[in-house]
Amino acid sequence: MINAVVGDVLQYGDYLLEVVLVAAVVYRGLWRRLPGVSLYLLSLVALDTVGRPLVLYRFGFHSTEYWYTYWITNVALQLAAFLLVCSFFRSACANEERLWHVLRLALPLVFLLTVALSVVPIWQGRLSKMNMDFVAQFEQYMYFACLVLNTLLFIMMQYVEVEEGRLPLLVCGLGLQFAGPAAGMAVVVLTGGQEYAKSLAAHIDPLCTLGMLLTWLYAVRRVPRTALRPVREEPGTVEQAA
Repeated sequence: MINAVVGDVLQYGDYLLEVVLVAAVVYRGLWRRLPGVSLYLLSLVALDTVGRPLVLYRFGFHSTEYWYTYWITNVALQLAAFLLVCSFFRSACANEERLWHVLRLALPLVFLLTVALSVVPIWQGRLSKMNMDFVAQFEQYMYFACLVLNTLLFIMMQYVEVEEGRLPLLVCGLGLQFAGPAAGMAVVVLTGGQEYAKSLAAHIDPLCTLGMLLTWLYAVRRVPRTALRPVREEPGTVEQAA
């Protein structure tokens, strides 16, 4: 009973924050400055807040329709997250065109490699082309690719000048969401698959999503759009002041 209540609170809290964030982005006019974030939030609202609950209400939790909807929307959201990470890389490299030239080639290669790794079992005959196991496998590979890329992006931002002041918090927030499934799997493995661990793992993912949305809401409402830069004194300024 308590387990179900906690799950509902986290789930509906995520739904509410997703809608609030979309409204905040539109109200503050940030949809032009942060198009990647805006499109990702719209995807969350359309697929996670509206789409899945409608199919669940219409067909039920154990229906084939909901099962297909769940996995297909999972892949769609993972692709949206990958595009969001790519947009973060572009924003971080606003003053580093040479670095962006390399990343512009590397990021599509990461996506193609992810697709190739997912297709290998089909080519080897272990999976049917219509089997949803392929979809689940592609989603897992895409998740780990996004997790690694987002971590590399955070490290890279320590060495480049970032103009968008909200970007570090946006990247950290997305990292929280990516950490959810990994933390859940770690809890289950470390406890030997105990039931209480599985129940806890089921709450970690929406809890991390809640953390991401709260971090983004703070970034949208409180953080200035441009990063603070150190003041550089012109030659001779000190002598003139003296």
